[in-house]
Amino acid sequence: MNKSELIDAIANEADLSKASAGRALDAALGAIGRSLKQSDPVVLVGFGTFNVRDRAARMGRNPQTGAPIQIRASRAPAFKAGKALKDSLN
Repeated sequence: MNKSELIDAIANEADLSKASAGRALDAALGAIGRSLKQSDPVVLVGFGTFNVRDRAARMGRNPQTGAPIQIRASRAPAFKAGKALKDSLN
């Protein structure tokens, strides 16, 4: 499912126009992004948790030359599915 299909599904389920559903989805995704930028996890009970994981600096290899390169430390978004979501798949 891509973003436009998700907007269609939200519009149908919530009895909204596609424009309203699109704005609602954009607002929700924006709020999640802003929260993660501040390292504040977003917990949606029954669905899952969005959080930020710190990745340590490490040595890697250039795939073309095989030369070692230093990979900087970074922060990466992560998602852990909740029990209700996991159970709904089985």
